[in-house]
Amino acid sequence: MPRSARLVEAPAWEPTDGRLLDVEDLYVEFRTRDGVAKAINGVSFSLDQAETLAILGESGSGKSVTAQAVMGILDEPPAYIPSGSVRYCGTELLTMPEQLRRTVRGAQISMIFQDALSALNPVFRVGWQIAEMFRTHRAMNRSDARDRAIELMERVRIPAARQRFDAYPHQFSGGMRQRIMIAMAIALDPAVLIADEPTTALDVTVQAQIMQLLKDLQDERHMGLILITHDLGVVADVADRIAVMYAGRLVETADVYALYARPAHPYTKGLLDSIPRLDQKGEHLSAIGGLPPNLLRIPPGCPFHPRCRHGRDICRSGTAPELVEVRPGRFAACHVTEEVLGGE
Repeated sequence: MPRSARLVEAPAWEPTDGRLLDVEDLYVEFRTRDGVAKAINGVSFSLDQAETLAILGESGSGKSVTAQAVMGILDEPPAYIPSGSVRYCGTELLTMPEQLRRTVRGAQISMIFQDALSALNPVFRVGWQIAEMFRTHRAMNRSDARDRAIELMERVRIPAARQRFDAYPHQFSGGMRQRIMIAMAIALDPAVLIADEPTTALDVTVQAQIMQLLKDLQDERHMGLILITHDLGVVADVADRIAVMYAGRLVETADVYALYARPAHPYTKGLLDSIPRLDQKGEHLSAIGGLPPNLLRIPPGCPFHPRCRHGRDICRSGTAPELVEVRPGRFAACHVTEEVLGGE
């Protein structure tokens, strides 16, 4: 049977009022011998066309697991999604048959992974790996797929793309490998691009180049971009909205300018205070004390209370505070938001 005959007929995806993605009350847990690790605990967010949403948090806060749940690439088991909803253009993805889900993955929602060297197959040439996207999903012949792959390599600014088509991943620098990953992610012209720590282990100059490339591609293709990072400095110039995660929960969401000017959650404030600043030269760097909680044993009340400078008795018992609107367009999950805002 020819490859084209095996392609699944996908629906025509059209965003409603510009809304591409809706994630509502998503829970993800990992069932292990030691117990149940509650990795995601009721996360909700949305993404519109041409919008950039940055998801911030320390390692282990649930950022990457959220992205994997949206993509449908969680290892199940040990991962389980007990409840929640992920809708793309109004269509539920979590209950979608796997064969149809594959028509969404890559073509509609695509992802750039953290470690390009691990994500790329070391025994296949990079050009072949890009061209395979077109052969598999677009039923192109080998020659046309090669031409499209070279075009993409040139678009992501890889020098001498035609000559380097047959190079292996280890023959590229870290920044060039990340560009290869971006080329693969945008190959099928997705409407949503998830970039999971795209600048990890790159020097500052290359980080800026990669972020500028992502911004240029987003403007050119009108994509919605979810940028996952722990680096507040990376998102300042590119994000429209920021969602801050801690222990699998969203603790604050706000417009990027409002959040940087006046954070509403102690955790966000701690992250911002820990950024080195030129006007504080010679002073001690601020740091958030302690460690993120063990997801097998998340503390009662607010999960951040063991590390919080503003903690009260109400923070240490009961259930975690809900994410509520504290100012028009901004939300925080904290009992002492007004104190953190400074009585604004």
